[in-house]
Amino acid sequence: QVQLVESGGGLVQAGGSLRLSCAASGRTFRVGAMGWFRQAPGKEREFVAAIRRSRGGTVYADSVKGRFTISRDIAKISVYLQMSNLKPEDTAVYYCAAGSSLAGREYEYDYWGQGTQVTVSS
Repeated sequence: QVQLVESGGGLVQAGGSLRLSCAASGRTFRVGAMGWFRQAPGKEREFVAAIRRSRGGTVYADSVKGRFTISRDIAKISVYLQMSNLKPEDTAVYYCAAGSSLAGREYEYDYWGQGTQVTVSS
């Protein structure tokens, strides 16, 4: 099993920034990529961004391109999401996920964190 622990959520005004962190532990040799998803109230969980663990390739949802940056620390087996120019529609619970390969679909990730709340006020 792989355990994921997120941190860094909170309340921020529109136009502000937040940085989310996610640390992986356990059988991390299974992890080929890590990503972020989010779920707003009354909506389905959606893909935000992902990064390949070793070679660092990235993929982003169109809604966050140019505003969010995903990065990773190979030694710490951690992934980060730097969110800038936040909008009220970014308000959601953000989930860290880990899987075997870089992907943008929820079902391709095997391990999930507990989620961290991000609230953007207008």
